[in-house]
Amino acid sequence: MAAKEKPNFKIAADNRRARFDFEIGDTIEAGISLTGTEVKSLRTGKATIAESYVGVSRKGDVELINANIPEYLQANRFNHEPRRPRRLLLKAREIARLAQGVEREGMTIVPLKLYFNEKGRAKLEIALARGKKLHDKRETEKKRDWNREKARLMRDKG
Repeated sequence: MAAKEKPNFKIAADNRRARFDFEIGDTIEAGISLTGTEVKSLRTGKATIAESYVGVSRKGDVELINANIPEYLQANRFNHEPRRPRRLLLKAREIARLAQGVEREGMTIVPLKLYFNEKGRAKLEIALARGKKLHDKRETEKKRDWNREKARLMRDKG
């Protein structure tokens, strides 16, 4: 049995609820513009992106809105505001594709996870997603329960 390979990046925040509430489409890795205290606070792993979203401004910037990166305790007066909008670093073509998905197709840009890559840079994985209806969520729940039950049966039978 092969050992499971560990990913070579550290996840700082994960949005597990997004996969339940949305049908995930294209995913994009975006850089994120942070201050020094925000990076130090992210490394402690206490950030949350569960209730956050991504918006495209009129200037053509893409921002992460309502993400909570708590204040860094040792930073005293040089600290950051925990819920400030943070600029995402994307290529113009990627921004245009995201803006088109939101305007024309009625999709949403959802943050999936915030992590540090192998170079130690903070990255945000975002996705173009379409909101699920209640019956779709029930279907997802049924599939998950059945897969769990199937795995339990297979494990018990040998």
